[in-house]
Amino acid sequence: MMLHIPDVLTKAQVAELRATIDAADWVDGNETSGAQSALAKRNAQLPEGSPAAVAAGETILDALARNPLFVAAALPQVVFPPLFNRYAGGEAFGLHVDNSIRQSRNGRTRIRSDLSATLFLTEPEEYDGGELVVEDTFGAHEVKLPAGDMILYPASSLHQVTPVTRGARVSSFFWVQSLVREDARRELLFQMDVAIQQLGGKVGRDAPELIALTGTYHNLLRMWAEV
Repeated sequence: MMLHIPDVLTKAQVAELRATIDAADWVDGNETSGAQSALAKRNAQLPEGSPAAVAAGETILDALARNPLFVAAALPQVVFPPLFNRYAGGEAFGLHVDNSIRQSRNGRTRIRSDLSATLFLTEPEEYDGGELVVEDTFGAHEVKLPAGDMILYPASSLHQVTPVTRGARVSSFFWVQSLVREDARRELLFQMDVAIQQLGGKVGRDAPELIALTGTYHNLLRMWAEV
């Protein structure tokens, strides 16, 4: 399942975050690449664990924890500390799959990457190219979102970032280990959760049918969750 999550950060939060990371020293993006990715990746990255990356990452983690759409879709168990990259001057990231296991440089976070996320920090009109292209059984999907919006998709997906030919594309990217490992099961739970919320607005939260449906949701989550 691919999901566009709008307004993870406000425009004011984006501006404050950009001021923090833009003033920091950036390095070659291959510092965090696996062997295969390093062959396809050309960009700049904020060093993992740098003061600017940690401060900006905490802002994003706080926003995610308060975002009901993200929580419902990802059912997050662990969110990898957000990283930050920048593409400019024709830089791109060719077709690849993210590593199945991600470990932070300090060794404090080690996760199974169930979901990948890109949080856009540059407005689309500020740069040309730079689309995130995600492939699935229905074809290739191009994504280029407003600053503060995020795309969430299965980490098992083939994906790439097209060359940036004008301006610069700045974003945060990270991975999520979900309570529910399988994407199909997460999608079913998400669809049920959305239906429960919509139905509650029509029939009331105390309707017996809604209570029964909510119970079914939690029993499925209980059956499938890994804690």
